[in-house]
Amino acid sequence: MVDTASIPNNGGELRLFQRDGEFSIKIKGGQGDLMNSRTHGSEDALGTLACEPFRNKPEAKILIGGLGMGFTLATSLQALGAGAQVIVAELVPGVVQWNRDLIGDCAGNPLTDDRVQIKEADVGKLINQATQTYDAILLDVDNGPEGLTHIQNDNLYSVEGLHEAYSALRPSGILAVWSATPAPKFMSRLRKVGFAVDERRVRAHQGKGSTHIIWLAKRGR
Repeated sequence: MVDTASIPNNGGELRLFQRDGEFSIKIKGGQGDLMNSRTHGSEDALGTLACEPFRNKPEAKILIGGLGMGFTLATSLQALGAGAQVIVAELVPGVVQWNRDLIGDCAGNPLTDDRVQIKEADVGKLINQATQTYDAILLDVDNGPEGLTHIQNDNLYSVEGLHEAYSALRPSGILAVWSATPAPKFMSRLRKVGFAVDERRVRAHQGKGSTHIIWLAKRGR
């Protein structure tokens, strides 16, 4: 084990492990990896799928909930133009520090990009404070809508939380949500709020490994 980081509001403890050049993040008491530097295909896809539509939009503004190991941020930056602004909300300060000091090389050090702004905050609060602010909101929080390890995250995926996300998006904006498992009830909630929903199934590692889910929920005009 390389280091530990406390999750605010008594949310537990994250643990960073290294084996040779491979890093993984686990939650104390949990089973398996939350994140692994070797298997990030679906995190890559989240950034690309959500941000590619805004490649040619001057001053596109993107909000990412969850820094993780930086892979979603890295592919988001690759898909966006030079004038874009990417705000990353990360609740755990230790995760930000790990990306700066220990694991940044894994994703190509995306935090050094001038287009990036880090906010050590709950992404739900940033969404709640916004009105037609973002072209895309990317949520890679917990294990998805129905695989929560922290009950506080449930608000993000509730009907009320999705209404707030809809309001925070600009017309034709995209809410992109990553999940480890399917969640039919969540898809129904997205449609109930008014989103047009496209479900994508992507592999965790270069076309192999576990299948993860990405929902691309588009706001109307």
